[in-house]
Amino acid sequence: MVKTTIIARVNDGLPLAASMDDEQVEMELAEHKGHAKTIFRSLNMNSEPRCSIESGNYVLHYIIEGSVCYLCICDRSYPRKLAFSYLEELGKEFNVSYGNEVDKPGLRPYAFVKFDTFMQKTKRIYQDTRTQSNLTKLNEDLQDVTRIMTKNMEDLLWRGDSLDRMSHISGELKDSAKMFKDKARHLNLQALYRKYGPPVIIATVILLVFTVRYYYF
Repeated sequence: MVKTTIIARVNDGLPLAASMDDEQVEMELAEHKGHAKTIFRSLNMNSEPRCSIESGNYVLHYIIEGSVCYLCICDRSYPRKLAFSYLEELGKEFNVSYGNEVDKPGLRPYAFVKFDTFMQKTKRIYQDTRTQSNLTKLNEDLQDVTRIMTKNMEDLLWRGDSLDRMSHISGELKDSAKMFKDKARHLNLQALYRKYGPPVIIATVILLVFTVRYYYF
């Protein structure tokens, strides 16, 4: 299920709104909310626009729309497609309600705290994955979530990994190059088999015939 949601400005990580969570959720997600702040601080306009970041028993999903990042923390078992559909709904409503105010200078943290009302209402709709509306969303081919970048929080914190879009493209190019290299090697081997296989087989048979005749006749 969706556990909590945070909305922040991309250029400086300023929190704009967040869901009001009870004490149990606050304690349960304290570390992961800290990770969310780390993510916000690392974002820029060149960052990957959609990403899933694994962190223990949870996954932090985010989308960037314009100059705003919408992030939710979900259980690992919660469908990615629903998580991103949820964030898209928040993005549309937030842009309509506060889009013109986001980049105002001197904006205070959580300036749009009233947006929590819409977040809570939308989160309730997405809580049960078995409802007809959510099953419909899962079955609709809205987006290929398998192509959305997936990272590990430890890589971001300790190994200097990046959320930069060019870094992701570079990684994809390396994977593609390796795949084409392996495929080319396989095709070359097949060509060698086709070219030299029959002569080798014929020569082996002839050699075997002469060997048998020499020893037995």
